[in-house]
Amino acid sequence: MAAQFTPRVFSGIKPSGGLTLGNYLGAIKRWVAMQGPEFETVYCVVDLHAITVWQDPADLRASTHEVAAALLASGIDPKTSILFNQSQVSVHAELGWIFNCIARVGWMNRMTQFKDKAGKNAEKVSLGLYAYPSLMAADILAYHATHVPVGEDQKQHVELTRDIAAKFNHDYKVDFFPLTEPVIEGPATRVMNLRDGTKKMSKSGESDMERINMLDDADTIAKKFRKARTDPDPLPGELEGLKDRPEARNLVDIYAGLSDQSPEAVLAEFAGAGWGRFKPALAELAVAKLAPISEEMRRLMADPGELDALLGKGAEKAEAISRPILQQVHDIVGFVRSRS
Repeated sequence: MAAQFTPRVFSGIKPSGGLTLGNYLGAIKRWVAMQGPEFETVYCVVDLHAITVWQDPADLRASTHEVAAALLASGIDPKTSILFNQSQVSVHAELGWIFNCIARVGWMNRMTQFKDKAGKNAEKVSLGLYAYPSLMAADILAYHATHVPVGEDQKQHVELTRDIAAKFNHDYKVDFFPLTEPVIEGPATRVMNLRDGTKKMSKSGESDMERINMLDDADTIAKKFRKARTDPDPLPGELEGLKDRPEARNLVDIYAGLSDQSPEAVLAEFAGAGWGRFKPALAELAVAKLAPISEEMRRLMADPGELDALLGKGAEKAEAISRPILQQVHDIVGFVRSRS
């Protein structure tokens, strides 16, 4: 008989500085929506993952507070969800080591994000950057998470998590870890650059005009959308008409994501409209949705002690779920419990 697992969501976001609209629509907004009776929700600021590349300690602390503030300001409710920073629950690192011994080198060599990040300098990057997918698997499986909301570019990591879970279960002849399901949905799960619709919106882009930052104020948000790159053609009535128009498709997808509509519904509303009509409407919508979040983020970040207290309480709740799971893993693997 197959094991029954509590429906539980886990997801994490890295505090490497400068959250953008891409983080909001691609992850945070969906995390908020998944809160409720259907799932237990566990959300994490993954600071252990951040140090796979060098982080200035002061910047890392500030970025951790920024991410926590963004999650809370966007609607993550610490009374409903567990919210914490990863380094405060040592189960992640401990289970990550065990999974390093389960995962195969060939699996890691196939991970496309490592190849993208390491580039031609693969011999010089940290071992952590190479092995971090097994820590990501530990993040998820430490809570027996059944679902993980991810963007398309993270789907491979969930597939690796399933491989690690399946191999552990097979090697030790147990039905202990669930085969976690990725949840990929929504019209703007991959938000693109406002100046080049073929590139993903990034906090590391050359120009600040390429992106909407979560801390941008209302005037800045409106200005960036008014100046976003477009093409000379009006909006079509059907999605097929946006083929080979990456900037237009990106702005339609952003409008859809912010308004909780499908791209088809947006085009039905704006069919035939020029950018002189659509971009001001998008700017108005974005300001209405995002400006209150940025204002609340600033308020929360002004009191880091309160943020730390909330994260600490979340870490205690996370530990209460994950520590017993790790102890069972120890028993399955054969570690001797020499301490009470």
